[in-house]
Amino acid sequence: MAKEFYSTIEVANILRVSRKTVFQWARDGKIKATKVGRNFVIPSSAVLEKLGKTIGTEKKMDIDKAVKRAVKDYGKVFRLLGKE
Repeated sequence: MAKEFYSTIEVANILRVSRKTVFQWARDGKIKATKVGRNFVIPSSAVLEKLGKTIGTEKKMDIDKAVKRAVKDYGKVFRLLGKE
């Protein structure tokens, strides 16, 4: 991605969805965006995250929490499976 920020129209074209969908995602917090006047600008990092090219900080923390909980709850089972 060459640009630092994208308009809702550009993001809609990249993600192959409607501009209205991108606007709703921005308004609902489903994609990181900054309001500029009546429109939103979306950082390239948010576009990459939405494309699945990167994992955002929030998702990484969720994954780390899930792994820690799984190890806590099933650590003994994991060790036994590792010996097989």
